[in-house]
Amino acid sequence: MGNNLSIQNESVVINTIELGDERGALTVIESMKTIPFETKRVFYIYETAPGVRRGFHAHYRTRQALISVSGNCKIHLDNTKRTLEVLLDSPTKVLLLEPNDWHEMYDFSPDCVLLVLASELYQADDYIRDYDTFIEVYKS
Repeated sequence: MGNNLSIQNESVVINTIELGDERGALTVIESMKTIPFETKRVFYIYETAPGVRRGFHAHYRTRQALISVSGNCKIHLDNTKRTLEVLLDSPTKVLLLEPNDWHEMYDFSPDCVLLVLASELYQADDYIRDYDTFIEVYKS
């Protein structure tokens, strides 16, 4: 795989290995191996209405791995030094999302199921929901 699992403070897309045979495909994601953190929370986003954007936040601590296990969507990333648009269109493509990336998910296909593996349990005070505050925290 060639994945660098150290903390980079920059979100990256990695590709997992697809296994399978005539019965179908299988992709494995392992904590501290495929993704560089222990998974403490799992959630998924689905049945997103057309034109809806989700996210609009960054984090202080939480690292995440985003996988579109069905369908596709786009992710807008902004870490104050660069902006980037990522297309998640394969269950083998994983976006390793660092806390310092403001992110917005959009252009969900009708069949999109976006799986999120998070390094932390939900804590409201870990979220930066105001863009100006985000800039203040991560600009330097």
